[in-house]
Amino acid sequence: MKKSRLKEKITLDPIMALLILIVITIVISGFLNLLGVQVTYNTIANDVTLEYTEGLATVESLFSLSGLKYIFTTTVANFVSFTPLSSLIIILIGIGVMEKSGFLKTAVTLLTKRVKKKTVTFFIVLICLLSSMMGNLPYVVMIPLSALIFSYGRRNPYIGIIASYAALTAGTGISIFFTSSDSELLRSTLLGAHMINPGYTLGTMSFISIMIVAFALVAVAITVITENYIAPRLPKYEFPETEMEEEFTITNRELKGLVLAIFAGLLYLLFFIYCIIPGLPLSGALLDYSQEFYIDKLFSASSFFSNGFVFVVTMFFVIVGLFYGIGAKTIKNNKDLCDDLGHSLDGIGKTLVLIFFASTFISIFKKTNLGEVITAFLANFLTTNSLGSMPLIILLFIISMICTIVLPNSGFKWAILAGIAVPTLMDAGISPEFTQVVFRFGESVTMGLTPMMAYYVIYLAYLEKYNQNKKPINLFKTLKYQLPYSITVGVILIALIIVWAIIGLPIGINGVVNL
Repeated sequence: MKKSRLKEKITLDPIMALLILIVITIVISGFLNLLGVQVTYNTIANDVTLEYTEGLATVESLFSLSGLKYIFTTTVANFVSFTPLSSLIIILIGIGVMEKSGFLKTAVTLLTKRVKKKTVTFFIVLICLLSSMMGNLPYVVMIPLSALIFSYGRRNPYIGIIASYAALTAGTGISIFFTSSDSELLRSTLLGAHMINPGYTLGTMSFISIMIVAFALVAVAITVITENYIAPRLPKYEFPETEMEEEFTITNRELKGLVLAIFAGLLYLLFFIYCIIPGLPLSGALLDYSQEFYIDKLFSASSFFSNGFVFVVTMFFVIVGLFYGIGAKTIKNNKDLCDDLGHSLDGIGKTLVLIFFASTFISIFKKTNLGEVITAFLANFLTTNSLGSMPLIILLFIISMICTIVLPNSGFKWAILAGIAVPTLMDAGISPEFTQVVFRFGESVTMGLTPMMAYYVIYLAYLEKYNQNKKPINLFKTLKYQLPYSITVGVILIALIIVWAIIGLPIGINGVVNL
């Protein structure tokens, strides 16, 4: 009895845990700054001459008057500009219409009624992995939708939340499509390669073969772990009695609504797709033509498509939900529509508070430069010893895993690592493209284990939302759910890297392992 009471006392609410992390970060930054901790690392001084220079990473102290000023003057602005906040609120408007009108329930019931549970899980995992090409938007779309899909299937929504987050984070570095993130990394990889061979070139399909294999293996692994390990260990989810009274049946009215919704949704999508196809009359209006690759034309910082994508998706959700409601007569007037728009925003007060503290923690951690210092420190390990090609590959994989926990941003992290990793591995006979693959696979392993990742708070908030226990869900438990996925994905990817390196198969079109 005493043990259980003690356990209850030490269970920290996520908000309090984030507050403690904020305080610890501030104190550590002050201590390390006092010690004068700084790390030098090789980087490129000039993109044209490709000359080496020494980059310097130092810890900035927030345990000072200027640090306190920074915290007090930027916290509100950081919260307001925190991308997951605005994206989630806008997306929830569209999801609310789809959910309240009945579109989601009808569509999910129709698609999954005669499908095995494992198959539903596999397709959700597959969609999450595929959606990695769209950047971070899938976190605010797939996590809420996965929870609803499992709920409609009379299964614990936790299963959908945990599995979708595991797939989304694993998909960070495993994509069968060339993404805007890949494009950014490719530039750093080429700059590193040009230090050794100024004429080295890489194509957008240089990684496709190994990525397809990794994609398939990880999709199956996440599904198996979810169904055989995670789901059986979750507590039973109690659905409201009103939902359990009778089985949902689809009538002609629901079918009419579904047909209208599909028709309206297709028209909207066709118009939208036309706007992102270059070269046709009046088409391509949403692209950024200053970029070289098509994926960058879509997702660059200046692209109309990228900047408005959240709103575009929300409007699609609103349109299909509205037309379904009109056909099924669940939306009869403007009041019904307006009520539906706010449906998913009901009761998100705790979510907003979580996002506030998460945005503050991430902002403070970034300001201290702790992630940059740790990454630079670990990068130098690649050059401290004369290691062979295989030990270097494994070491880079481990370094990528560790660095991702403190510095989730792929582009920034690789900008620090590439100037050391790419030339070092080239000297050992490993190609730059395979070096980038090792880095990408490494960050896929631990992306789901770090609260520094901005969209972790969406995962946390939805576990909190569907939590039926009296105890609050804590940070340790949310990350513990992801640990089996991380371990399994890590074993699969490092094994794939080693086997591929030993056999020496091409990793893609004109992509090789050994120089």
